[in-house]
Amino acid sequence: MLTATAAGFVGLVLPQRIAAQTAVQKPPKYKPDEYSVTAPVSIEVNARPLAGFDTRDRSRVRFGALEFRSGLVLTSGFRGFGGLSGLRLDAKGERFIAISDKGGWFTGRIVYRGKEMTGLDDVEASPMLWSDGKPITARGWFDSESIALDGSLVYVGLERVNRILRFDFSKGFTRALGEEVPLPPAARRLPYNRGIEALVVVPKGQPLAGTLIAISERGLDAEGNILGFLIGGKTPGQFSVQRSENFDVSDATLLPSGDLLLLERKFSWLGGIGIRIRRIPMKLFAPGAVVDGPAIFSADLGHEIDNMEGIDAHVTAEGDTVITMVSDDNFSMIQRNLLLQFTLVE
Repeated sequence: MLTATAAGFVGLVLPQRIAAQTAVQKPPKYKPDEYSVTAPVSIEVNARPLAGFDTRDRSRVRFGALEFRSGLVLTSGFRGFGGLSGLRLDAKGERFIAISDKGGWFTGRIVYRGKEMTGLDDVEASPMLWSDGKPITARGWFDSESIALDGSLVYVGLERVNRILRFDFSKGFTRALGEEVPLPPAARRLPYNRGIEALVVVPKGQPLAGTLIAISERGLDAEGNILGFLIGGKTPGQFSVQRSENFDVSDATLLPSGDLLLLERKFSWLGGIGIRIRRIPMKLFAPGAVVDGPAIFSADLGHEIDNMEGIDAHVTAEGDTVITMVSDDNFSMIQRNLLLQFTLVE
């Protein structure tokens, strides 16, 4: 059989008698761990406000092209709350759909006082369901790392198994059943634990309208750039994102202008954690292209960051473009679920 590691697959040779025995038996049932959501449940989420974003100067608000609005540290007594790897907000920036990397949904509402977030309300946790009505974890699928919306359709990328699922929320909201989206062969061959990490659907009015853009975490082309895919639409194909400074992809979202914001992160034992956001014009995306754009924001452990994995954008009634980011605590006691908001300064 094959055992998986972060570096790839390691083959193990089994005795012939054991191999023959397992070949005629049903595979063992996947047992969800204590963090997997197995049934819909309303939960309470506690929120502690951050005093500022820069831990060295709490009064500072400008960071590159972003201005800090507010931030929350999220905790819950519900064991399955955490692992937040992506989110999408409604047009007002209030209702949200978030995904856990354990194959679960979190839905609810962000509560504001003026422009500052104060907490979450009406939060529900529920499992992602496959076409047979069972949680996708029953198939051994989890590691749900990316989310994109297209009307009532919700796309979710599963990193380790290199699949994208589609749910029609008009058919039961989070009780909707998933179906698989056909992928290019190269997307199915992405390295283990380096697969699809960012998804966006290009809206009407854009040259690539109707295209699902999928970007890997660190699947590399021959030149060492990050692989991405244009799925569906009029010009499907493969492209690359220029990789630099050892950053890997965490997530992406589209601005009203059509530009793509790419959230990236890096880690080293010497340098610690770093994140940045690049702004890439949509006009650059095409089959065979290598896309790049300027960094508009960066932060390190001197700032209130963690394992930042999700990003979205919305426009307020006052005309502010608000960037929201969320972190994945990996269900670790030494990491945090952070919810951060900034204003994009054009």
